[in-house]
Amino acid sequence: MATTDLMNRALAAVADSDAQLTVELVHELIEPGELAEPLGIAEVAELLDISAHTLRYYERCGLIEVARDGLDHRRYDDAAVRRIVFLTRMRLSGMPMRDLQHYVELVDGGEHTVPERLDVLVGHRDAVRRRIRELQLSLVATEYKIATYGGATGP
Repeated sequence: MATTDLMNRALAAVADSDAQLTVELVHELIEPGELAEPLGIAEVAELLDISAHTLRYYERCGLIEVARDGLDHRRYDDAAVRRIVFLTRMRLSGMPMRDLQHYVELVDGGEHTVPERLDVLVGHRDAVRRRIRELQLSLVATEYKIATYGGATGP
């Protein structure tokens, strides 16, 4: 699901009710649901609004393993699509590829790696929060300059 689509759906869900933007709400919006059958690369690219090149890149980097059919075409199942959604969200939030690769290695390593995975995600969350604060400060500075030039500030 494209980031713009996700944000629009999340904001609509919050606006239509007393709901807040929570982890649970975002999980419901992100979860692509069960696929009737595995999808090809073009279908997944369209579904998630990313390029086929990005999907192949994630595969080359070892972030995802994709089954192949008899004609050697990629076939993405539910688990692969869910992982790609997660990967694209982490990349969008600024997680470096090396950290993402390390995280995926931990996931693939089994349950005993959960504490280390948690550490990786907590560190990333802290970096995202810091970046949000920096962006909020930048927005305030931009709004100040707009007001200085007589422009309207606001949402």
